[in-house]
Amino acid sequence: MHNLDLKNLTGIVALLVHAAKIDEQYSEHEKTIIKEFIKSYSKESKSDDNLKEAEKIESNSNHLLSFTNIVKENTTEIKSDIIEHLWKIIISDNSVDQYESNLVRRICGLIYFSDKMSGEIKLRLLKK
Repeated sequence: MHNLDLKNLTGIVALLVHAAKIDEQYSEHEKTIIKEFIKSYSKESKSDDNLKEAEKIESNSNHLLSFTNIVKENTTEIKSDIIEHLWKIIISDNSVDQYESNLVRRICGLIYFSDKMSGEIKLRLLKK
């Protein structure tokens, strides 16, 4: 289990929610992936409550910067896990459109995470 405080976790979850909603199809499967992410970072957090709070934050925000600033401060390991979950969400509907790919590319740039590593994560998940 990694270490993120609840406020930072909620901000990162809001980023995952944003990725899930970008194709205008926010599915139960995507919500499940996000809840698994929450549980991997916080044993005491109720994933449903945390997801609802993150959805509220995401719907009231019109820019990614506030979410990516939280991520930028973390280790490469945590960034990698976040990018992996972004890709899991995007790939979950068996379709990756240009807006989704562009979102991950923008997030990687904002959190100083290499496009090459992001691409490797995506390929690994597609092979599963």
